[in-house]
Amino acid sequence: MSTTAEVKSVDPAEIANFSAMADEWWDETGKFKPLHKFNPIRIQYIRDQVISHFGLTVTDARTRLKPFEELRLLDIGCGGGLLSEPMARLGADVVAADAAEKNIKIASLHAEQSGLQIDYRHTTAEELAAAGEQFDVILNMEVIEHVADIEGFMSACAAMLKPGGIMFVATLNRTAKSFALAIVGAEYVLRWLPRGTHNWKKFLKPSEVAHLVRGRGLNVEDLAGASYIPFEDRWHLTRDLSVNYLVTAAKPA
Repeated sequence: MSTTAEVKSVDPAEIANFSAMADEWWDETGKFKPLHKFNPIRIQYIRDQVISHFGLTVTDARTRLKPFEELRLLDIGCGGGLLSEPMARLGADVVAADAAEKNIKIASLHAEQSGLQIDYRHTTAEELAAAGEQFDVILNMEVIEHVADIEGFMSACAAMLKPGGIMFVATLNRTAKSFALAIVGAEYVLRWLPRGTHNWKKFLKPSEVAHLVRGRGLNVEDLAGASYIPFEDRWHLTRDLSVNYLVTAAKPA
C-alpha cells in the first residue's frame, strides 16, 4: 500500500494548511465556524436524499432517529469529523478518512468523548479503493477543490460505490460571485476563514462535476444550491448554484 505522500490526489500544501488548523475543528467560534454554520443544511440534504434514494421507511421513533441503519458510509476528507458524527448518530456504519493524520487524531478523540463508534483512518481514497472497500453512501464534501488529481480521486471514489449506492459531492462554483464571496468576502473582509484556505482556480462548475461523475458510470440524481442569508445568520438550500452547491450522484444497480 502506498503512503499518503505518494498518492497523486494528495496536495501536501493543502494537508499542511488544514493540519495547522486541526485543533480548532470543534470550536464553533474558531476557524471552522463557517462549516459549523453550514453543517445543518448539509445533514438535512444528505438525510433527505438517502431516505428518498433507498426508499427507507421512517415511521416510528427508532427509524426517525436512525434511518441509516444497515448502510455503510464513507466520509472521505472527513477533517475533524463534523459530518462523520451526525452520520453515525443517524445509524450509519461510518468509515471516515483523511490524509492529514492530525485531523484523524482530533476526530477520533472527539468521537470517543461523544460515545460514538466511528472507524477513523489516516488514509486516502486511492488506498481505500485499492483495498477493495465498498460503500452504500460516500460523502465527498468540500474536498474536491483541495485535491491535486481530481480525475484519479473521483475514479477511486466511484470505484468504492456499491451498485445502487449514492455519492454526494459538495464544492464551490468557479464564478465571479464565488470569488467575491468565498475568497474576498470570507477570507479577506469578514475573515471567516484564514487567507489561502481556497484557491478560486480549483473551484469546479456544476457541469464539470457532472462530467466527472458521468464519466465514471454514475448518474446525477439531484443538484441543489446553498446560500447564506446574512440577516438570518443561516444557510438555506436554494436553486442558486453560483457559489456553494451539492450534487447527488448514483451508481446504477
